[in-house]
Amino acid sequence: MSLRIYNTLSRALEAFSPLETGHVRMYVCGMTVYDLCHLGHARSMVAFDVVQRWLRASGMRVTYVRNITDIDDKIIKRAVENGETIRSLTDRMIDALHQDADALGIERPTHEPRATDYVPQMLKMIGTLQDKGLAYQAGNGDVNFAVRKFPGYGKLSGKSLDELQAGERVAVQDGKTDPFDFVLWKSSKPEEPSDVKWQSPFGEGRPGWHIECSAMGCEMLGESFDIHGGGADLQFPHHENEIAQSEGATGKPFAQTWMHNGFINVDNEKMSKSLGNFFTIRDVLKEYDAETVRFFVVRSHYRSPLNYSDVHLDDARNALKRLYTALSLVTPVAVQIDWSEPHAARFKAAMDEDFGTPEAVAVLFELAGEVNRTQSPAVAGLLKALGACLGLLQDDPQKFLQAGAAGVDAAAIEAQIAARATAKAEKNWEQADRIRKALLEQGIVLKDSSAGTTWEAAQ
Repeated sequence: MSLRIYNTLSRALEAFSPLETGHVRMYVCGMTVYDLCHLGHARSMVAFDVVQRWLRASGMRVTYVRNITDIDDKIIKRAVENGETIRSLTDRMIDALHQDADALGIERPTHEPRATDYVPQMLKMIGTLQDKGLAYQAGNGDVNFAVRKFPGYGKLSGKSLDELQAGERVAVQDGKTDPFDFVLWKSSKPEEPSDVKWQSPFGEGRPGWHIECSAMGCEMLGESFDIHGGGADLQFPHHENEIAQSEGATGKPFAQTWMHNGFINVDNEKMSKSLGNFFTIRDVLKEYDAETVRFFVVRSHYRSPLNYSDVHLDDARNALKRLYTALSLVTPVAVQIDWSEPHAARFKAAMDEDFGTPEAVAVLFELAGEVNRTQSPAVAGLLKALGACLGLLQDDPQKFLQAGAAGVDAAAIEAQIAARATAKAEKNWEQADRIRKALLEQGIVLKDSSAGTTWEAAQ
């Protein structure tokens, strides 16, 4: 089966075929670096890390661009509050972003452009839009995009201008000819710091948010590319506006496939600072190891809402321990995945159906069961190799299990006791001793008696 991806633009699953055979060009909206990354950022970064891993595992070359927004109203406000320069703040936050992403096992994108390095490309696109009558300069100096002059506006979000008009709450202001017009170039204000002001044909100012991604995407991937991704909250207006200004400027489809990951909820309520249920990645990593957080994200489908709670993180930790416990019983041999092998074939079918990670993770547990029963180094190797496609199971099993020995998973221990009993019945004393030793290294002591085997945590 060939890869199918749910395309937000068409609202349907579509067979995926890159514009250039064997080469996928993907752009994902990155972070606005005025603060530490939060769980929503983690969800998006992990989701698209899995996408690019699977595309590569499928034999494709991937050029993956994830931008950094390093000029924005929030950045300016925070830098002024801190009494530091824009560059000092953004450099510090980019370093923190990389630390958090590295901890979660997220591979660096091919390119990570900073918006401030692409202002000339933004100005060129704005000039093209003005020449085509799709942009105008208002009396206050801002340059705005004329939404009603772009016939396809609303095709991504499914929102028509008539529907938006019915719910209109914003009055026409700042010289806009229509409340739905959005800013492409912001005229400088006297009170703004000097390091956020660029000279342009439209006067001194700085770019609007939406034009940044259009200019960087076109510059780094071409005027049309394969996949554009981001969180569901970016679908409107950010991605809708990207389409309008990009396609308005080039006359070509901006991206063939649009992908959006679902929201993060906290105890079934949307995560937000106002509700006090807002968590940074670093908050969570104080309580849970990074691979558990990654596994928690991966085992849910990227388009589904993800409910964060300690209960769900604890469950993810215990589930991941069961996989690592299987790998601790035998030394995996390095394998090249044979996609015709039944487990690998089911894994591939799941991932080829819109990156179906829940079903793919289920295959990992099937393989773990096989390892428990057969103690096969080759099966363990396949488990580890398939886990790598999701960015999982690459740590040393004993190290992982020892780090989490305080949180005992009774079901996993009982499974290993049963595997040991099978090994003893088959007079495989070496394997039985190996299981006992593996459990002891996890802080679990076995006690054999005529009534059977019991266990307790080492003191």
